[in-house]
Amino acid sequence: MNNPKQRLMTKAMVGQALKDSVVKLNPVLMLKNPVMFVVEAGTIVVLLMMLFPSYFGTESSIGFNLTVFLILLFTLLFANFAEAMAEGRGKAQADSLKQSKKEMTANKVTEGGGVTAVPSTELRKGDIVIVSQGEMIPGDGEVIAGLASVDESAITGESAPVIKEAGGDFSSVTGGTRVVSDTIKIRITSDPGESFLDRMISLVEGASRQKTPNEIALNTLLTVLTLIFLIVVVTLAPIAKYLGIELSVPVLISLLVCLIPTTIGGLLSAIGIAGMDRVTRFNVLAMSGKAVEAAGDINTMILDKTGTITFGNRMASRFIPVGGEPLASVAQWAAVSSLLDETPEGRSVLELMKREGYAFDEETASGGECIEFKAETRMSGMDLKDGRKVRKGAVDAVKAWVQAQGGEIPADLIPSSDAIATEGGTPLAVAVDDRLYGLIYLKDTVKPGMKERFEQLRRMGIKTIMCTGDNPLTAATIAREAGVDDFIAESKPEDKIAVIRREQAEGKLVAMTGDGTNDAPALAQADVGLAMNSGTVAAKEAANMVDLDSDPSKIIEVVAIGKQLLMTRGALTTFSVANDVAKYFAIIPAMFTAAIPSMGALNVMGLGSPMSAILSELIFNAIIIPVLIPLAMKGVSYKPMSSSKLLQRNVLVYGLGGVIVPFVGIKLIDMIVHLWI
Repeated sequence: MNNPKQRLMTKAMVGQALKDSVVKLNPVLMLKNPVMFVVEAGTIVVLLMMLFPSYFGTESSIGFNLTVFLILLFTLLFANFAEAMAEGRGKAQADSLKQSKKEMTANKVTEGGGVTAVPSTELRKGDIVIVSQGEMIPGDGEVIAGLASVDESAITGESAPVIKEAGGDFSSVTGGTRVVSDTIKIRITSDPGESFLDRMISLVEGASRQKTPNEIALNTLLTVLTLIFLIVVVTLAPIAKYLGIELSVPVLISLLVCLIPTTIGGLLSAIGIAGMDRVTRFNVLAMSGKAVEAAGDINTMILDKTGTITFGNRMASRFIPVGGEPLASVAQWAAVSSLLDETPEGRSVLELMKREGYAFDEETASGGECIEFKAETRMSGMDLKDGRKVRKGAVDAVKAWVQAQGGEIPADLIPSSDAIATEGGTPLAVAVDDRLYGLIYLKDTVKPGMKERFEQLRRMGIKTIMCTGDNPLTAATIAREAGVDDFIAESKPEDKIAVIRREQAEGKLVAMTGDGTNDAPALAQADVGLAMNSGTVAAKEAANMVDLDSDPSKIIEVVAIGKQLLMTRGALTTFSVANDVAKYFAIIPAMFTAAIPSMGALNVMGLGSPMSAILSELIFNAIIIPVLIPLAMKGVSYKPMSSSKLLQRNVLVYGLGGVIVPFVGIKLIDMIVHLWI
């Protein structure tokens, strides 16, 4: 996938967009954008008057009509270019994805149990295939046997392979990825043309992009404004004639184009397409523009604890001595018992040793025999070469092991163990032969920076709720450390749906992350459901967004991008409306000053002549669209702030700027045009 810092425009992209901007002049296509369709209709009228001057009686103004026609044509082309550029970025991404979708051979398991090679295009839902090291996975599916490392860089852009295994939440595989180790058996879950990769290509190309509710509402507003000004301009001609002012059709069309909100009308589609594109460049696949916009309006966020807020693995956080033993002794024997333990818990013990500055002699364990953890014993450790036996494990299991060897149990073992459990942690006892030294405090550690990120969400006005299957005490401890606003302990799938519905009943929009089949109902219920690419097929089908990097905390970036989309649309709408206010002071005095000299007081710009004022206004109206294309595609920079501050910023920066820029721009253009005329 593309890097978020990918260049905004490339030579190939610009070339294709220039071609597409001409193709998009098709009136059938233009009809989708009412504002620009009116501009095109006016352009055609001026063209006809220029081609048949004798029929319309406009022989004396062919030069002016030609100039107006060219400016209006370029206005249309610039607006189409903005949309074509935004679409071009999606098509470029689709082309890179298509490199992953090549014809490949699949090892299909036959009914008799044999294996036969068939083209991947012949695979159907329910077929079983075997994929070995170095081979490409021929289609979307679920691992039903085996375990393997899979390189998903063709989809996610990440070079590190991921482990896929049968059962659980990491059994889903995507066609076009490559197995880098071992062999797995896969059940195909999609027919040709319906794979995840096919959907990705279709979505990033924008083929199924739907207008968002906010975009539809704004489009409706622009259409109404266009109709109002169309009526105003049509009725203006007879009124002006009554006053003895002769307004030609090209002048009236120029007035209409300057009055209607052409700037935002020309950029509106580009803003929506670019919003989906920005999400995709962060390796999040949005199933529709509605999902991206909804993310910008989120009020409540539901997050799983394990793997999202916490690492999901119990980590050693403290050594606790019992029976008066020195703390250093507990740390030493905990390290010896964990030296050959490759589990996350075992490695975390050694990391805690280094972090706390404890040292131990590794020679003590040299030549010892590793005792692996077993469900029957619930202990692991090491038998040293000098005959001593070191064990760590469940408190009751180690306690019974020490007692079996004639050792005594310290009186403070159980109270210390219970205190750890009360805090939501897991106690592991450490013993050497018949002597119990102390406890290792294991707890699910909150990921670094999560508290700051939740504070950022709070500043955005978003409430965070953590869902976990832990008991209330453990949940409360993690919630306090992470800084979430609320939590649900011992939660079941129906509990997640219940809290989502409760929030939605209060008129709030809810986002949720998940990766398991049990998360699917809640992902479907949420307004923004972000599923992990490493999760199950059910989760990905239920969600309206899929994170290709499988980073649950990325929902925060998705929300920021959604808000940026809304801010960009709001900022450019403010600029466009303010722009129109300034345009009135250019074109209205130019049209009426000759007949009504007192209206010259409105010519605050001091424009050279009525003709140069009209042309300068039209030229500015055309060139402002391509000037704003980079801003529409990149988006307005987003900073968490309240709605009132956001409105104030928009009015000051884009509202005031939208008034000042036309005054300066039109005046500069007029100085050149007036000399020419």
